[in-house]
Amino acid sequence: MNGTLITGIAEATTRPDMTGTYLNYLWISLAVVVVFCALIWLGWRNRKRRQQQIPAPAEIPAALLEAEPEAAAEGMIIGTVKAGDYLDRVAVHQLGLRTHGRIELHAEATTPGMAIFRAGAGNVFIPAADLTTARTGSGMVGKFVERDGVILLGWTLGETAVETGFRPRRAEEGRALLQALQATGISTVEGETTA
Repeated sequence: MNGTLITGIAEATTRPDMTGTYLNYLWISLAVVVVFCALIWLGWRNRKRRQQQIPAPAEIPAALLEAEPEAAAEGMIIGTVKAGDYLDRVAVHQLGLRTHGRIELHAEATTPGMAIFRAGAGNVFIPAADLTTARTGSGMVGKFVERDGVILLGWTLGETAVETGFRPRRAEEGRALLQALQATGISTVEGETTA
């Protein structure tokens, strides 16, 4: 009895007239995926258009490429958002991209500031004069971790106040980076969450 039932199901799903039904399901699924991807692309393009007034960040000065930093940490660059809105990603100049990278603080250099090296995206230099705050939080734009697991760097880009999130690979490097920033006079806060 069971053998007859299984044979009947197998024959029903392999009949030539069922092939058209399965192909229809396939085309409908592909169409939904294409529409979804197109909507994501349109949303990102419109966000870039709305943020055209935000200037490009400075490039890392050549002198800093070989200089020894006061503090450095490797980890994930979560992205940059408008200050105070942890879901409003900055799309222009590749600032909103999530990448792996390295952050270096060069406080004593001829051009002091924060160098952000990003894999697969353009590097960013934040002059010391543009750095406003450094604090810890639980995350931003879809990347949320344990309490104080993310360093949030507040800075100004032209007229726009922004924050860049960084998740250090090693906690001790993150603490050293915050201490070095505090030593330069940057306002640092620990224990603040963003959720």
